[in-house]
Amino acid sequence: MLGFLIRLLPFWVREPLLIAVGSVFGVRIAYLAVRDHDRVAAGLGAVFLVFTAIRVHTVVRALRARRNPGPAASADGAAAGAGTQPQPQPQPAPRFEAQAATEPLPGPDTAEKEHNAWGQAVAAVAVFGALAAALWLAPRFTPSDDNSPKAASCSGGSHEKLPKVYKDTPHPVTGEELCRALNRSDLAELLGTPQETATIASGTNNTAPLTDGRVAQPEAEVAFDTYTVNVSATYNHLTTGQYVKLMKFGNERNIKTLTVLGRPAVLSSDHTMKFEIDLGSSGSGGPVEQGPLARTLSVALDRHDRGGYCDITVWSTSGALPDDSALRGIAEKVLPKIPERPLR
Repeated sequence: MLGFLIRLLPFWVREPLLIAVGSVFGVRIAYLAVRDHDRVAAGLGAVFLVFTAIRVHTVVRALRARRNPGPAASADGAAAGAGTQPQPQPQPAPRFEAQAATEPLPGPDTAEKEHNAWGQAVAAVAVFGALAAALWLAPRFTPSDDNSPKAASCSGGSHEKLPKVYKDTPHPVTGEELCRALNRSDLAELLGTPQETATIASGTNNTAPLTDGRVAQPEAEVAFDTYTVNVSATYNHLTTGQYVKLMKFGNERNIKTLTVLGRPAVLSSDHTMKFEIDLGSSGSGGPVEQGPLARTLSVALDRHDRGGYCDITVWSTSGALPDDSALRGIAEKVLPKIPERPLR
């Protein structure tokens, strides 16, 4: 149906239209083929471009025919044919009249028709050029159908009521602020898995356990397919030296003291807890089991170690752990976002 309608169009509308559509689609498909290394698309783009070249050649021949009309050629052919036949008696007047009858002089109607043809051609190119431009630019301004996973974003917690202890703590960071500090675009690269995308990102305004809500402990967590990272800030009065003694007393493994951004810090390892919750009619759960090993970097909240610390913990369901340098790299990105603890 579309081909039939196109054939009904005048020549000087149809051909510029085909040239405009063929060139736009040919160039666009060729560009996508080069970008995506698609041979099928490259062949299809080549077909469009060859088709366009043929239409351009047709229009060029038609323009040449307009500029050099055929009566001169037919007159030459008639003269050549007359040389091979017996020549009649010269009759100047009738020959002049016959030539005048067969070759009408160009008048205003002929010029107007030629002008209308050019106007139609230009209008067709302009209209379909605008249509092609709209098709070209549409993907930039319309929602994409890309099904690739999007990175998780931190859920807004601005309406969450802070526990009372947060008001009594000088300059505490909130769970949402910790989440934004942790959920960086280069976090997966710091973990050694740059191809992964965050699937979970959250922050909560908790209080430390066994303190009856008297110690603020905001935390944030970002999960990937391979690793999960948890960051928490504990606003108690425990110094890093005291914390190291507690770790040794608790038989934690692979303890290593170091300095991060001028603050005392310690690396340690411990197992996570694994438990199951049954959502059936019984509502019971399985026993708490030992989960995979986790690696934690604890850094003092200020350079003078006045008390309080920031824990950066990484673990995976497979039990694999990144290098300690990954934990240090994360700490160097997150700690500047946490205000140092002021003098008491």
